[in-house]
Amino acid sequence: MQALERTIIDTNWITILLVVLLVCVFLLKGLSFERLKGNALSLINKTFIESEIEENYSFVNLFKIVVFIFSMIVISFLMYKFLLFFDVSKEGGFYIFIETLGVVFSYFSIKRLLEFLLSHLFKINEQLKFFLCSKSNYLNCVSFYLFIALVIVEYSPLNTLFLVYFSVLFFSIRFVLHLISNKKLISSKLFYFILYLCSFEIAPPFILFKLLF
Repeated sequence: MQALERTIIDTNWITILLVVLLVCVFLLKGLSFERLKGNALSLINKTFIESEIEENYSFVNLFKIVVFIFSMIVISFLMYKFLLFFDVSKEGGFYIFIETLGVVFSYFSIKRLLEFLLSHLFKINEQLKFFLCSKSNYLNCVSFYLFIALVIVEYSPLNTLFLVYFSVLFFSIRFVLHLISNKKLISSKLFYFILYLCSFEIAPPFILFKLLF
C-alpha cells in the first residue's frame, strides 16, 4: 500500500507574530501614550496631526520607527491572508509571509524616501508637510484597527471575507478623509495631485499586487 504524502502547515508562527504586534503596541504606549492615542484616533482627530507637525518630529525617532514597523507587519499579514484567500492553490507558511513582508516593507520604504527626497528637491516640503504627515498618520490609524480585525478573524469563526470588507471600508475612509483634510492643496494643484496619485498611489500597488499574486 502506497503511503500518502501529507503536508502539515505550522501556524504557531501566526500566534507569535500577533504577540510581537501586541508587544509593539505596549512599547508605543511606554514611549508615549499621548502619541499612541493620537495615532489610533487620527482619522477623527485632525488636531493631533497639526501638533505632530508643530513638534517637528524627525522620522528617525524610536516611536515613529516602531509604529512604522508595526504598520508594515500588519499590512503584510493582511496581504498574506488575502493571498491565501484569493489564490486557494497557494500553500501558506512563514516563508510566504516573510516574502510578502519584504515586498511590502521595500515598497513603503522606497515610497517614503522618494516623497521626502522629491519634496526637498523641488523645495515644496513645507507645502506638503500636512499632506504627507496626515497620509502617514491615517495609515497608522488604519493599521491599529486592522490589527484588531486580524486577531478577531484568527480566533473566531469569521473568515477572510470579513477582512476584505473591513479593509476596503477603512482604506476608503482613509482616502476620503485625506482628500477632505487636504482639499485646499489638492484643488489648487489638481493636475500635480492626479499625477502623484497615478505614479505613487495607483501604479506601485498594482505592481505590488502583481508581484504577490
